[in-house]
Amino acid sequence: MKILKFDGASVGSIENLKQVKKIVEKETAPAIIIMPAIEVVKNKLIDVTSLAEQGDSSYLNEFQYIVDIHNHIIENVIPSSLQEKTKTEIASLHNELENIIKGVFLTKEVSPKAFDTIISYAFKISSIIVSTFIDAKLEDTDKFVKISDTTADIDKSAKLIREKFGNTNELVVLPGRALDNTLSVGCTDSDYIASIFAHALKAERLEIWGTTDVFMTADPSVISKAYTIESLSYSEATELCNFENISLEPKVLYPVYAESIPVSVRNIFKQDEKGTLISTENGSEGKTIKSIASINDTTLITLSSFGILGLSDIKSRIYTALDEACIDTIFASENSTGCSFSIGVYSEIAEDAEEVLREELEDLLEKEEITSITTQKDLAIVSVIGDNMKKSTGTAGKLFNALGRNNINVIALSQCSSETNISFVINKENLRKTLNSIHESFFLTDYQELNLFVVGTGTVGGSLLSQLHSQKELLMNQNRLKVKVIGIADVANFILDREGIDLENYNEALKNGTPSTPDALKKALIEFNIYNCVFVDCTASAAIASIYKDLLLHNISVVAANKIAASGDYDNYMELKEIARKRGIKYLYETNVGAGLPIINTINDLIFSGDKIVKLEAVLSGTLNFIFNTISKDIPLSKAIRMAMEARFAEPDPRIDLSGKDVIRKLVILARESGIRVEQDDVEKNLFIPNDFFEGTLDDFWKKVEAFDAEFEERRKVVEAENKHWCFVAKLENGKTSVGLQAVEPSHPFYDLKGSNNLIIINTARYEDPMMIRGYGAGAAVTAAGVFADIISIANIR
Repeated sequence: MKILKFDGASVGSIENLKQVKKIVEKETAPAIIIMPAIEVVKNKLIDVTSLAEQGDSSYLNEFQYIVDIHNHIIENVIPSSLQEKTKTEIASLHNELENIIKGVFLTKEVSPKAFDTIISYAFKISSIIVSTFIDAKLEDTDKFVKISDTTADIDKSAKLIREKFGNTNELVVLPGRALDNTLSVGCTDSDYIASIFAHALKAERLEIWGTTDVFMTADPSVISKAYTIESLSYSEATELCNFENISLEPKVLYPVYAESIPVSVRNIFKQDEKGTLISTENGSEGKTIKSIASINDTTLITLSSFGILGLSDIKSRIYTALDEACIDTIFASENSTGCSFSIGVYSEIAEDAEEVLREELEDLLEKEEITSITTQKDLAIVSVIGDNMKKSTGTAGKLFNALGRNNINVIALSQCSSETNISFVINKENLRKTLNSIHESFFLTDYQELNLFVVGTGTVGGSLLSQLHSQKELLMNQNRLKVKVIGIADVANFILDREGIDLENYNEALKNGTPSTPDALKKALIEFNIYNCVFVDCTASAAIASIYKDLLLHNISVVAANKIAASGDYDNYMELKEIARKRGIKYLYETNVGAGLPIINTINDLIFSGDKIVKLEAVLSGTLNFIFNTISKDIPLSKAIRMAMEARFAEPDPRIDLSGKDVIRKLVILARESGIRVEQDDVEKNLFIPNDFFEGTLDDFWKKVEAFDAEFEERRKVVEAENKHWCFVAKLENGKTSVGLQAVEPSHPFYDLKGSNNLIIINTARYEDPMMIRGYGAGAAVTAAGVFADIISIANIR
């Protein structure tokens, strides 16, 4: 014997009713079906009753709408030979119902019992329609479910149910609400009646069918990756039933729990799926927790004292006063000293709750035994639920580590004595990020997720986005890492999409984006409040670099190809690193020196292991190295510069490269990473072209440099005659920094540098024979690859 129960939406349309019939037709054994009211009819009937109570005669038009709905369903699902009989039977009930509502209209009053009687007609009528549609026997629930002190008398009801249905071989339909002795147990009374029948008949299973998935790992409207929980214990299900987005009430589970009857909660549109099974087994599925539940828009009321709040009589007064005022508490937390006690309530009743407490505790407030009652609004309550928490160590640590990593502050905390539930209070604005952070940590352990906001779509940024797109599947398949670009900005506009941006068509989307300014980017990303977020700066903008601090303070990691922050003001540089360290996030800028070469990481590893940088020499400008490798008797300086621009090694304004500013910035960064406090102005500069070349327009520069070609060629001949080679060298030695053009001997490692290669020579206390790092130090692709590597390192998958 099975007990099947359907929700109101399941019988609310022609298509849904056909799904119900498919489910019933699969039953080969006797079954009892508990039928709800048609959802739209029940809701409309509530409206009709309200209009009648107000003396509004328009209730008659609304009532006719109910009649029309019933007739429409009959005409579309009931065999034509039975339609007239069914309509006549239901018309009789419509007349009875209309007379009751007319009485409400005349008296402008509706008692609770009268209201429940009115609603029960919706259940009776839907049962007539469905029983006829599926060719089942119809019975009246009120003959079997009996009331004692406003609740169901389970023992008495069970006896009557067994006497009638204990040996039945029929398919039976009963209304999910009693008609005569109305049973009011809330909106899920059909579930409760179904549970009583399952209990009485020791059913094989109770199946509860609806149009949505009920028990999920998280709220799917917030967490797109939430999925249906396969199995729950009775205790886990009971905990979840206390949350507003779950359509079952806890009391529904008691009758079936008493007889260890499994409950299957399923979706009529997913008949091939198992849904959720509630039973004595918790079916761990390898998960420490089963679900993350939440209540939005709550208020925390905190009472403070000098210790008396720990006394049982004080708490008894608090709960009794709230109970008498019909105010439910949804959270409670106290400290061990009894100095503070907090309760959570829905915000809509928070003022009433505070007033009740102030009135009840007026004597203690006057004597200052309770020093204050304060409220904190705009909060949310989050609970992680699972029986396996009591058997697993480190669950709380994992939970709060995920929250801390994403800058989510816990305001209050509570754990139930059974260790099945850890609940905590957060700011409402952080709810989405909180749920995502926990869901990834506990349910998506098969892969990690990073959410990127990429600023700059030029050569480096564009190449990075292309690499991210091409490597997406490989990262997921081999490294279990999902890298999702949720934001892109260029100089004009930016776009945001929580589900990820199509990297094949982002340029088109940017044309219709939001106007882009540094402040707008910062504000949008902070308000977006997404978890595991990384801000990727592929610009050379000082204004963009200026927002790093605020982003880091909101636990958004920063990966920068932009050198300005790391080479700018020393105190700001140190502050950014310290914020990242304290908050457990990352500020990475490996590509600031040497593009994709692992220079900064190598120096950091040396320093962290206790080594000391004694001397550092480096060719750090791929652009300048290309120019000096290209200059010859046939290619003058001006042409070599133009060739560097054509190869995209040089900036659009090559004076930026020729001034040595880029090399100075890189040297400053290396010196700082080596433990030296240095500013750009501290670097000794020995440039190879006159200072006045950097004045005026770009056209002025080209005229001057072309006129300078002959003089520079004479200098080149001298170097060539000495069998030396020009390199623009950055040097750190004895705490001093310098940059300048240097002619090196054939024996020097710099002599054979080709193209745009960089070379860094590092002498340390341990490495008397120098360590060398060599490779391409310029170019969009290698720089983007270095940025990509920084992003990967944040995920800790290597």
